[in-house]
Amino acid sequence: MMEVGFLTVLALGFVLGMKHALDADHVVAVSTIVSKNHSFLSSSIIGAFWGLGHTVTLFGVGLAILTLKITISDTMALAMELAVGIMLVFLGGMVAAGLIREHLHLHPHQHDGRAHLHLHVHPPVEPHGHQHAIRRGYRSMAVGMVHGLAGSAALMLLVVSSIHSVIEGLGYILVFGIGSLVGMMLISMLISIPFIFSAVHFNRLNKALTAFASLASIGLGTLLIYEIGFVKGLFL
Repeated sequence: MMEVGFLTVLALGFVLGMKHALDADHVVAVSTIVSKNHSFLSSSIIGAFWGLGHTVTLFGVGLAILTLKITISDTMALAMELAVGIMLVFLGGMVAAGLIREHLHLHPHQHDGRAHLHLHVHPPVEPHGHQHAIRRGYRSMAVGMVHGLAGSAALMLLVVSSIHSVIEGLGYILVFGIGSLVGMMLISMLISIPFIFSAVHFNRLNKALTAFASLASIGLGTLLIYEIGFVKGLFL
């Protein structure tokens, strides 16, 4: 009976992990990375790397807490959540800077023996397929690790209060992480659909969607920084 009960807990952990991938900050963060992809394969790789980074951090923190009895203070938990807000602003800023660099370039020219700098507007760069998917995957993994760190405090409260042994706790965390990995792979593929379609058929729409992803990331990140810093009192 106890074994059946634990299997039920693991199944619940998997479902909760998939649901966890739907959190707004997770979706927005991955959207900024997926916005530059032009294939479902690349997007699924990015989602998988996010889930891997998320799981590695959760498992590492869980191992330390369950075996060494380390506690996460409220201030530390808020600081880890603040890191997510800062990261979202940074990701959105990188996408915005990339959009500007794609179109505006300074080029030196020689005229009558004198050097001049000219600002040029270039046509959009053609899609590169998924050749940079692994590099973006590593970036997505780092993003997932930050999210895993931020969510570790709440997950550990659940695990410590409901799991009876270290092995059960680590098993739950691992299954939860696998659920979030699968969920983020699916979400990344879904998010990529409008970017893939518009990149091929509607370039201006693609740029608008990318700009929206950038602004959403910056906006949500700024909101999180304000909420954590002033509403929840980290800066006070």
